Amino acid sequence: MSRVCELTGKAVMSGNNVSHALNRTRRKFLPNLTKVTLMSDVLGLSVKMRISTHALRSVEHIGGLDNFLVKASDIKLSLKARRLKKNIQKKLAPAA
Repeated sequence: MSRVCELTGKAVMSGNNVSHALNRTRRKFLPNLTKVTLMSDVLGLSVKMRISTHALRSVEHIGGLDNFLVKASDIKLSLKARRLKKNIQKKLAPAA
C-alpha cells in the first residue's frame, strides 16, 4: 500500500536533514495518513479510505464527502475516489 492520500494526492516527499554544522543527509517527509470511514449522504453508504488529516479537515469544512468529491479535480483523486465521485454525480444528475 503506497503512502498517498486518496483524496488530495498528497504523497511522500524527500529532502535533507540539516545539522547545526550544515551537514546534509537525505530523509523522507511522510504524509500524516489515517484510515477513516466516511459517510456518503447521497449514496447512503460508508466508505473506508486512507486519507491525510489535512484532507479530513477539508472534507468536514466543505460539508461532507459528497461535496468534497464533486468539487475535487479527478487528477488528484485515487481510482476508488473517482468511481465514488462518478456514482455521486449520476445520483445527483436527475435531481438537477
